[in-house]
Amino acid sequence: MSYYAGEYDIAVVGAGHAGCEAALAAARLGMKTLIFSISLEAIANMPCNPHIGGSSKGHLVREIDALGGEMGKNIDKTMIQIKMLNTSKGPAVHSLRAQADRKRYQAEMKHTLEKQKNLEVKQGEIVNVEVKDGKIVSIETDVGAIYKVKAVILATGTYLKGKIFIGDYSKESGPDGVAAANQLSNCLKNIGIDLVRFKTGTPARINKKSIDFTKMEVQKGDKGIEAFSFENEPKEFEQVNCYLTYTNENTHKIIKENLHRSPLYAGVIEGTGPRYCPSIEDKVVRFSDKPRHQAFVEPVGLDTEEMYIQGMSSSLPEDVQIALYHTIPGLEKAEFTRPAYAIEYDCIDPSNLKLSLEYRGIEGLFMAGQINGTSGYEEAACQGLMAGINATQKIKGKEPIILDRTQGYIGVLIDDIVTKGTKEPYRMMTSRAEYRLLLRQDNADLRLTKIGYEVGLITKERYEKFITKKENIEKEIKRLKELTVKPTKEVNELLKKYGTSELTTGTKMSELLKRTELDYNKLEEIDKERPKLSRQEREEVQIQIKYEGYIKLQEEQVEKFKKLEKKVLPEDIDYENLKGICLEARQKLNKYKPHSIGQASRISGVSPADISVLLVYLQQINQERKKVEK
Repeated sequence: MSYYAGEYDIAVVGAGHAGCEAALAAARLGMKTLIFSISLEAIANMPCNPHIGGSSKGHLVREIDALGGEMGKNIDKTMIQIKMLNTSKGPAVHSLRAQADRKRYQAEMKHTLEKQKNLEVKQGEIVNVEVKDGKIVSIETDVGAIYKVKAVILATGTYLKGKIFIGDYSKESGPDGVAAANQLSNCLKNIGIDLVRFKTGTPARINKKSIDFTKMEVQKGDKGIEAFSFENEPKEFEQVNCYLTYTNENTHKIIKENLHRSPLYAGVIEGTGPRYCPSIEDKVVRFSDKPRHQAFVEPVGLDTEEMYIQGMSSSLPEDVQIALYHTIPGLEKAEFTRPAYAIEYDCIDPSNLKLSLEYRGIEGLFMAGQINGTSGYEEAACQGLMAGINATQKIKGKEPIILDRTQGYIGVLIDDIVTKGTKEPYRMMTSRAEYRLLLRQDNADLRLTKIGYEVGLITKERYEKFITKKENIEKEIKRLKELTVKPTKEVNELLKKYGTSELTTGTKMSELLKRTELDYNKLEEIDKERPKLSRQEREEVQIQIKYEGYIKLQEEQVEKFKKLEKKVLPEDIDYENLKGICLEARQKLNKYKPHSIGQASRISGVSPADISVLLVYLQQINQERKKVEK
């Protein structure tokens, strides 16, 4: 028996990393918000590796923080190890990665939701989303509670018709034995949403007491601790160790001999798996020339003996898993606490979304996270944040906030999935960002804090501190470009000390800083007038000066990009009637309805010749409009 349970602005379905950011953003922006989780113990769960950040993903976390999201703050509270990755390479690919205490991360985020004004946290399964005249009107729980809402954000993760596979064993379930959401899929199909099946997997967990760490390589955290959130100062803490070991010939032999028992290779699993995070059986088959594969042994938290074996996800039967794990150095006597498994789930084709993450044809329905075909906590969180912001903008009658590819990795991710769709779980990588030298994790606040402030998620106090930081950086760069260093004995002794050529004439300090052998801190000895800057400010000054030439080149490329993005295409164009465009391009353009010439140019199947025709057509439309206006 159904009953009316109240009226709200926004309902968020799912409380994983996407749902948490969506609900917090909406509530903080004044929306009366609901968030539902099948189990409140699953809020912000980390069913796979309990870590935040990593290559390119660290960029996303910093961008989430710069816009006013929560993930960076939450991992700063709960990290047990911190490392900066890719430090041997340039600053564009430097990425923070933190190992989290899984339970503490969950508990902190759950408590943050519970304390948030305008937000109600509820346990329940959503079984119906009602649409009238193309608009969202209400949602209904499995116990019959009907909530009238103006917008819904679906952030269902891997729970939507989730199915677990371990060898020939399977059952309907979400991660960690939490119930799957089995009824919502049929509702979505009934309102015209096409669903596809994807799959992902997770490794076994091992009891720490059964591991011989002497046979493994120790992976320590960094001595110089950094915070993810721009609001937080780094705090020293006792870091835990992670460990590295490897598979071998015997491991691979067991896997090959048992491939027929894998549901993936037996054809039982229908869903498409992630190319960039394959199972161990996938690795052995696809990279048969490799004699070994890495296995990272990482703690799940401080108050548990469970260890996570990164790189060893599998859907093989448990007895086979045990046998192959026991061939790995240090894991010969490993005791399983949880076996590895694959999970299959429903998701959508994200090319049916607008760049605002609103579903085309259903007003007020937004989607975020793995339901959009992406993988990863960070990818989910940034979509949740943008969906929460844009659902609010919609209700307030304002234009959506759209980040383009020049503004952030968030813009790259959303543009990729909406413009190109995805045939496999999408993962963010630095190589996907063509302007990555401008989209560094260190300058995420310089790129996005103003947007977060204008939206309403960044406080005035934080924004004023940001403005001061920005001014300090600009003033120092200007000072270094104007300061002439004379070839004194003291100067040349310092240059000789660091193995770089001595001066024979006056040189700007900024030019010295560009030398490979020197950095901002080393030059302090001959720069007595320098102002007192924070570590972040010093880092930013150094990067902007050292890479000035490359940065200018990318900025020129960005200008060309923006010219095409500014050429907005009318939404009501029927591309079938456009002559001179190939059939495939007409079909794709009608399906995706690109916002601009720039977006149209990134659609697979649309050629440069097709873009030329579009440009001529757009010019004709603009000329006709000018005649009408006259």
